[in-house]
Amino acid sequence: MNYIIILLIMSIGHMLSWFSNNGQFLWESWKNNPLISIVLLGIPSSFAFWWATKIGYAEMGSVWSVRFLAFAASYFVFPFLTYFLLGESFLDKKTMVCAALSFAIIWVQISWE
Repeated sequence: MNYIIILLIMSIGHMLSWFSNNGQFLWESWKNNPLISIVLLGIPSSFAFWWATKIGYAEMGSVWSVRFLAFAASYFVFPFLTYFLLGESFLDKKTMVCAALSFAIIWVQISWE
């Protein structure tokens, strides 16, 4: 059950981070105001990653395991937000292979103990 919580918190962190970095392409008001994204989203995303790392380390006993879950969660979040909000397709071979590998990483981290 903690793996689901860890992945959920990591995914929230990645979503906030995605908007922090790419909001400038969505909203004109963010284009020349980086402090908006840094203050409004950077701090909460950092807290989400910190919290997920704390829970993940307690669950798995390894920061490497937490790091791999964070990487995998990023490939779960980034392609969808980029596709639906910026219109950039993730249906090319390279991106699909990377997404499949991220799911494989999640499976390895959760099932091999």
